Amino acid sequence: MLQAFIDWLIYSVIGLASESKLAHSINFFIYDSIKIIVFLFFMILVVSYFRTYISNKKLQKAVKNSKYGSGNLLASIFGAMTPFCSCSSIPVFIGLIEAGVPLGVAFSFLITSPLVNEYVVIIMLGFFGLKITALYVLSGIMIGTIAGHILGKMKLGKYIVKDLISKQKEVTYSTFRQRFYYGLSEAKSIVKKLWLWILVGVSIGAIIHNYVPQQLIESAVSKTGILAVPIAVLLGVPMYANSVAIVPIAVALFEKGVPLGTALAFMMATAALSLPEAVILRRVLKLKLILIFFSVVAIGLVITGYLFNLAQNLI
Repeated sequence: MLQAFIDWLIYSVIGLASESKLAHSINFFIYDSIKIIVFLFFMILVVSYFRTYISNKKLQKAVKNSKYGSGNLLASIFGAMTPFCSCSSIPVFIGLIEAGVPLGVAFSFLITSPLVNEYVVIIMLGFFGLKITALYVLSGIMIGTIAGHILGKMKLGKYIVKDLISKQKEVTYSTFRQRFYYGLSEAKSIVKKLWLWILVGVSIGAIIHNYVPQQLIESAVSKTGILAVPIAVLLGVPMYANSVAIVPIAVALFEKGVPLGTALAFMMATAALSLPEAVILRRVLKLKLILIFFSVVAIGLVITGYLFNLAQNLI
């Protein structure tokens, strides 16, 4: 309904040509800005509401007592069950940190959530079949688990922006009204601090989405030999799109002879990391932490791409 209204507004009321790149960029910007801000507000409200039922001390204790990365694995599996893009995952990431969940565990969720979800699984099953889809899901969960565990071991908590993520005193809520108003207050507070960054991030995504030719990406990836995997990841990072939208591009690359791992590395980089995500995270995390986060995840995606290429003949 929202998309139909925006189409009517841009193409019928304003009168921009439907084939115009400018029109598509404006359409993309308006739709995604509204979608992300509304979704951000709703998710923060819901997460904050349910967080009132959970003692921060008990939650922290449960995660801290996890051994051998089990907390990261659970967060990664939880991320795989949520249908979020890289930007939409941020409010849940914020909620986990505010609840006292270790930063590395929260990162495991943030990494896996946009990489794996039921929509991606369904579409990949149709294009790639069961074996490749299953390996993709497993690799996405493992990237989130391992990368989050590594980030957690690096003691990076000092790079969290303190005016947004602050330790709160334990408060007991006894009624629905109290819990709801707490969630509403949290949603208003965080969206007020993030909305401008969201608009900046989505505007970058709109420009890249509509002005970077797909043919240029396909040509660059297919002609770079052994360096194709890291180049595919570097090309995928600036892009802003849900992994569902990138599956057809990955299929096109694969059908044109691009190795499977290279095509999937591009798709995973596009889903897991994006410039708009970095822009929004800049209000939550200091720049150094964002760079470390992107670097660790990118290295994980490159390794995964090479492993898929090596295993391609066995699948």
